Amino acid sequence: MTHDDTTAAAVAGPGGTPPGPSPVRPSPTDAVLPPHLAEAARTLFGDRLELAAAYAELLATDGVVRGLIGPREAPRIWDRHLLNCAAVADRLPTEATVLDVGSGAGLPGLVLAIARPDLAVTLVEPLARRTSFLIEVVQQLGLTRSVRVFRGRAEEAATGSAGAGPLSGDVVTARAVAPLDRLAGWCLPLVVPGGRLVALKGASAVDEITEHAAAVDRLGGGVPTLHLCGSGLIDPPTTVVEIVRERVVRPRSAAKKKSRGGRSRRG
Repeated sequence: MTHDDTTAAAVAGPGGTPPGPSPVRPSPTDAVLPPHLAEAARTLFGDRLELAAAYAELLATDGVVRGLIGPREAPRIWDRHLLNCAAVADRLPTEATVLDVGSGAGLPGLVLAIARPDLAVTLVEPLARRTSFLIEVVQQLGLTRSVRVFRGRAEEAATGSAGAGPLSGDVVTARAVAPLDRLAGWCLPLVVPGGRLVALKGASAVDEITEHAAAVDRLGGGVPTLHLCGSGLIDPPTTVVEIVRERVVRPRSAAKKKSRGGRSRRG
């Protein structure tokens, strides 16, 4: 989520102290690629499959110990998380700059960085224990040239904070963060005009599009479109809602600073 922490900071090293180790450390065998998913994994990750496997092991071990992945999720790392996210990679332009809002354990941002080495990815996450994990994973996987971590909320990333300038990207991704209206409010300001918000959604995607299309329009977004990624490769395919940022909409707070005569208020 993007709204569950306090102070934001641009992160260059581990931030915060992770929880202590659990009494029983999860087994790396939980992250082994199931044989029936091997073909899909090879197709989606190509020659980066070993790197994806290393990330899967980190998720199934340290990710569980530090509370980023539930223990019951560990055996489903590949189908529920890695392949589900990697299927979206084809929706992203070549050499795009990508901001992953509410990155959590790096889903989908780190997966996309692994599957698509041409991308420049920034993981936007407010919680210290999560950004600490993300930084360590980026370093261990050797992704420091293409991936960086920003500790803060989406609003703080858009305006700049802690000595860092405002962030923006050709594509902003988010997975299981919030309903479409709130998500668009947080993410569209981070999208360059003409760029896209790519939201990984579940069964509610169609209803959300219908319910929140007007709100998205008010925020400067185009008509939300639904896409199924990985059809015929993974089951179920990944449901994605895409929104193009068509207009730059000034925040209401900025508009209120203007007087009726058009001059800024003082004092």
